[in-house]
Amino acid sequence: MIENAGWNTERIVRPALRPARTALAVNLRYSLALALLTITLLASTTGGAWARYASIIINAQTGQVLWEKNADDRNYPASLTKMMTLYMLFDSLEKGKTRMTSQMGVSSHAAAQAPSKLGLRPGSSLRVEDAIKALVTKSANDAAVVIAEYIGGDEATFAQMMTNQARRLGMTQTTFRNASGLPNPGQMSSARDMATLSIALQRNFPQYYHYFSLRAFDYNGTVIPTHNRVLLNYPGADGLKTGFIAASGFNLAASANRNGVRLVGVVFGGKTASWRDQHMMDLLDDGFRVAGGMARRGTPVPEDDDNARKAPKVAAAPEVTKPAVVAKVEKTSTQPKANAGGQTQLPNTLKNSWGIQIGAFSSLSIAQNQAATAASRIRSQAKSVQPAVTSAKSGASTLYRARVLGLSSEQTARSACNTLKGKEKSCVIIRPGATEMAYLP
Repeated sequence: MIENAGWNTERIVRPALRPARTALAVNLRYSLALALLTITLLASTTGGAWARYASIIINAQTGQVLWEKNADDRNYPASLTKMMTLYMLFDSLEKGKTRMTSQMGVSSHAAAQAPSKLGLRPGSSLRVEDAIKALVTKSANDAAVVIAEYIGGDEATFAQMMTNQARRLGMTQTTFRNASGLPNPGQMSSARDMATLSIALQRNFPQYYHYFSLRAFDYNGTVIPTHNRVLLNYPGADGLKTGFIAASGFNLAASANRNGVRLVGVVFGGKTASWRDQHMMDLLDDGFRVAGGMARRGTPVPEDDDNARKAPKVAAAPEVTKPAVVAKVEKTSTQPKANAGGQTQLPNTLKNSWGIQIGAFSSLSIAQNQAATAASRIRSQAKSVQPAVTSAKSGASTLYRARVLGLSSEQTARSACNTLKGKEKSCVIIRPGATEMAYLP
């Protein structure tokens, strides 16, 4: 049942992932008024049968919350769980522990999962890339457990690994008990936490994020279409994930990019799939209108292009009081390298130092400016800092990661992150040895 589901029309904008309540803009469209009426009527007639409604809309570039309602309430994530299952698999791929062509064995436990599923047989195998596509499109529970057992040995161990990763990302309301999102009373999350995860997928794995925009895939001669109707019908949408169990209602995490602005939204507790989808599209419409108005008034929005597969320019970060994220970045070879497209082999003093990352950009010059600005803001507390930019492929495009290196310890890096977050900047901690080649001023 939804309590106090009405719209607050006061405009308040705060940094993302903070518990203070914020509101979407004034002048909501008539469609949203209808959505409100629907919520009110459903709340009065369905009693406790409808899972508690929650939603949040975040500008993934600036980290500003444009709308939230019950965003910190704990709810059942259902198949939004699979976003973390994929996060763990992407991390394994980036570290070189897994390949897209790797074959993963199918156990009796995996094969016995309830639908939705591929119908895998015990003793067979599933290719990693097919598993990714099956989770994104069909939300295949058997494929999710295959991934869990391949990485964690068993599903329970993998679920604990997922929970540990959630904590590292600042997802304080989230506990995982399985890899699929099938019913378990201990499997809980929040709209804010799922938005945090959505942005982390875009920020940390831009080279794999495009899978969330998959509309169908061919598995053994059968074309499997996506369940994500927002992806199919909303201009600028590029993923992420739908979810449903009876206890949760209809859930959705969505991302869309319009005119250089990327928004991430999460809805929990939809009464029907169609209501959830339309509600998300209405929320995104109003979010883009608010973000566009802020840009016209001079609120900084990093430059972007219309490539729907690009990751957000500046990702949202957890609130200052939460632990900063320690990035799981690809470690390159330790052998000396020649100059690569303007990048320079870093001296050991920088290569072996702690660092921070404040965003990923499609423009090298913007990334360099962002890195230089961040370095100047923290130089009073760390004299030897050095702005640097590394590059990473994102499909056919290149993303440039703005970093500041030369920090003496993890504590100093966390302090620097807190300073930047106070200025509404994103921040991710970079471990020593993770950066070997970079563009330097």
